[in-house]
Amino acid sequence: MPENIAPDTPFLTIPELVDLFDVSPGKVHRLIEDQYLAALRIDGVVKVPAEFVVEDHPLPPLRGTLLVLRDAGFSNDEAVAWLLAANEELGERPVDSLRAGRKSAVRRATQALAF
Repeated sequence: MPENIAPDTPFLTIPELVDLFDVSPGKVHRLIEDQYLAALRIDGVVKVPAEFVVEDHPLPPLRGTLLVLRDAGFSNDEAVAWLLAANEELGERPVDSLRAGRKSAVRRATQALAF
């Protein structure tokens, strides 16, 4: 796990997401591959930060943010770490801004990373 992710960060496993979303494991993997979700491999197990999920679906603005981070050259692990780390420009963690509906502020912060 990237070192700047808090050790108490809650994660969901693929089986937990299958139950939560009521879909097949293949569908959950496709959500990760298509960047609707992002996951880390922790101790050999694929896990998604629980904050990337709202009720029974992926956090809606997450995909666009992940795509911008990828365009900025971030690896998957770096993107997850950036989303979960405190951000000076936003005054909070980017995932908290996304969950609060401040997608535009997060996108501005991500676009600045590419330069």
